Parts: sequence; C-alpha cells; structure tokens
Amino acid sequence: MTRDLFADIAGIRLKNPIVAASGTYSYAESSLYYDAAALGCITTKSVSPGPWIGNDAPVIAETYGGMLNAIGLANSGLAVYTAPGGELALLKAAGATVCANVVGRTAEDYAEVCAGLADSAVDLLELNISCPNVKCGGMSFGTAPKVAAALVRECKKVAGAKPLLVKLTPNVTDITEIALAVLDAGADGLTLINTLKGMRIDLKTKKPVLSTGIGGLSGPAIHPVAVRMVWETRQAVGDAVPIIGMGGVMTGADAYELMLAGANAVAVGTAALIDPCAPVRILKELEAYLK
Repeated sequence: MTRDLFADIAGIRLKNPIVAASGTYSYAESSLYYDAAALGCITTKSVSPGPWIGNDAPVIAETYGGMLNAIGLANSGLAVYTAPGGELALLKAAGATVCANVVGRTAEDYAEVCAGLADSAVDLLELNISCPNVKCGGMSFGTAPKVAAALVRECKKVAGAKPLLVKLTPNVTDITEIALAVLDAGADGLTLINTLKGMRIDLKTKKPVLSTGIGGLSGPAIHPVAVRMVWETRQAVGDAVPIIGMGGVMTGADAYELMLAGANAVAVGTAALIDPCAPVRILKELEAYLK
C-alpha cells in the first residue's frame, strides 16, 4: 500500500514532508544528486535586497556532534535570485515547490525583499529573524516579541498572497513568546529551530576557530533541543498553525520524532553537507519507518 505523505503548509501542498533547509541546497550542485521535485519543498539560500559578501574565512568548524558556521548569509541579492535562468527559475522549471529565505539588516530590507517576491514564482516566504551570524538584523529581530511582531506586520503588508513563515531562534528564554507574537502579527506559520550560538578555540593559536569568534551550532547535537522547542511551540499555538521542524535531522527516525513533537514537515540541513543525498535518503527512511 502506498502512503500519502503530503503536508499542508499554510495552504501550499507539499508532496511529502521533507524540506531542504536554507543554506544547504544549491541547484547547480544538489541537482547532480537528486531531482529537486523529489522533496516536498526546497528552501533556497537567503535572499537580501542586494548582494551580501558574508564573513571572512574561516567560517566553518567541525565539533562534537555537529558543526559551527558563521557564513554570514552570503548571497547574490534579490535581482539575481529572480532573474531568468537564476536559482528560482531553475527550481520551478524542475517542478519544485520553493520557499525563499528572506533576510535583511533593517525592517525596510526585509520588506523590500518580500515586496520583490510578492509576484514571483516563489511558493512560500520564510522570514529569517534567527541567524546569529550577522552583526545587523538576523537574530536581533527574533529575540524580542514586540520587535519580531512589528517586522512581521510590515512584511505582511507587502507580501501579497505569499504565505509568510517565520524562522525562530532557539537563543531565547521562551521560544513560545516569540511564536505567539509573530502569529498574532499575521504570520501564516513557523519554522524552528535555527542554530544555537557556539564557539571553539584553537588550542595552538589560543584564538577562536571562526573569524567571527561565535557561530551557529547545527547537527545532531541540537536535535533534542529542537524536539523540545517544537513540542513546546505546538502546545502553545494549537493544532492549526503549520510548523516546519528542523535541527539535527540525520535519519528518517529523527524526522518522525520531530513530527511526533508537532511538526507538519521537517527540514534537513547539516546532514546534506555530509551526504548530498541525505534529504532523499531520509525521505525513504521515513516511508520505511512508517510502513
């Protein structure tokens, strides 16, 4: 018997609940390993109003049970993203459902990107208010309920009919406060969690391994934190709010655990940097696990 694993995220039907997490999928590279349309959704790398260079190297460091990154949301900007023949066009031509990860240094930046994507082929918008690797914007919008809510209101005004998801940071005392605030402001759904703040020091140089000192911890080490926060958020927001859960998903069993905690769909990130085929492998494992 074939099981229908579709997921409904704010009115957008995903053929299955596995999503490629932002920053870990590139059409030019990932399409060499699997068809983009095989997944429920592809969340593309962050989109800012103009090009962002990102942070100086080194920006990646391995650690126990995961990795630290301080890439700094490097991207080519809105115009390149939406250009004919660009990442978005290639993904849509391949039949993929696409979620754009929206970033900015100011509220005006976020609103500009949302407005620029309102009439695009993007299916979903993911407002990234949770990245710890940029000096301005990012997580600074996601740690205060009133600030996060104000940003969501501004973006909803210009996003047109595009469903607006908000990506939440785990670097807060109570993630449910932020979740409830952004939903009250008009968010259509939530994605969680982003990376935890972490640091490594080189024992020879006695200096931080990353150029920025502090980076974002991802991978299996944070999975129990993600399960807890998805569970807490689901209890707080009720059953009707769509949640895409993420954080250290390495196997189909990990994905199922997040779904049991309350996620409607599950994003795979760090695992794909180790094994480019991880998202489709995890989908197959989830199907087998359910059977």
